[in-house]
Amino acid sequence: MADLIEPAFILVRPQMGENIGAAARAMLNFGLTRMRIVDPRDGWPNPRAVAMASGAGRLLDNAGLFPTVQAAIGDCDFVFATTARPRELVKPVVTPERAMQMTRAMAAEGKKVGILFGPERAGLENDDVVLANAIVTVPVNPDFPSLNLGQCALLMSYEWQRQTVESPPEVSVWATTLNSA
Repeated sequence: MADLIEPAFILVRPQMGENIGAAARAMLNFGLTRMRIVDPRDGWPNPRAVAMASGAGRLLDNAGLFPTVQAAIGDCDFVFATTARPRELVKPVVTPERAMQMTRAMAAEGKKVGILFGPERAGLENDDVVLANAIVTVPVNPDFPSLNLGQCALLMSYEWQRQTVESPPEVSVWATTLNSA
């Protein structure tokens, strides 16, 4: 599915370079390379992001730097906002799996999709979420709905790959390994 336009992961006001690097590493593990960074607290480029990216530095080298969320989503046809907090907004709320099903369908039509990820301290602000077409919420423990930036990027990246790459449901690695020993 090389002809699909992959989603842009848009990190909104990230606070720590390490978390930007962790998100880059998660993305590249699942073949995603379109990162955009909005107003990073500790500046850009960031050496801590490169260290944490552990081999995904090329993704960071090509990351777009934007002053505002509006600028970062300017070319997107559809935008998801990731959040664990309930909002007083009327927007569709979907799981990561459903969001990536929708993204794949839109990408197949040549549309560009952006996914907003909020700052580490408190996540996206309502002013950011209003700019999105839909909200992505991970069904986590309601008593502790706190994913860090890298974890959230990993979940979304994994779901993108599940929706776009044919994988057998079962792999018989153990039998092959045991028989060759």
